[in-house]
Amino acid sequence: MNTSTHPLLHNVSVKPQANVYFDGKCVSHSITFSDGTSKSVGVIFPSTLTFNTGAPEIMECVGGSCEYKLDGSDAWLRSNEGEKFNVPGNTKFQIRVTEGFQAYHYICHFG
Repeated sequence: MNTSTHPLLHNVSVKPQANVYFDGKCVSHSITFSDGTSKSVGVIFPSTLTFNTGAPEIMECVGGSCEYKLDGSDAWLRSNEGEKFNVPGNTKFQIRVTEGFQAYHYICHFG
């Protein structure tokens, strides 16, 4: 049964055990499509976190908002619901979710 309301999340298998990072400030689930590609869906609670990438990523905001800073930049940029931002491979980036704001809900597209 597929109960997803997101058009990109149909016909997937979900790893039921959560990926828990940063003492529970980021929780995600890995999903795999029938063609073998994978994504993760998750939530980041108020905090400032640094992530490392292997492959390039696209972070898609599906609820709430965050600010992010790519490696090598001093600028914090905002990502709101319905927006995406690209992160190069083999780098790091920061995400900041401010207290008082709704948690940042995302889909991470690997590629």
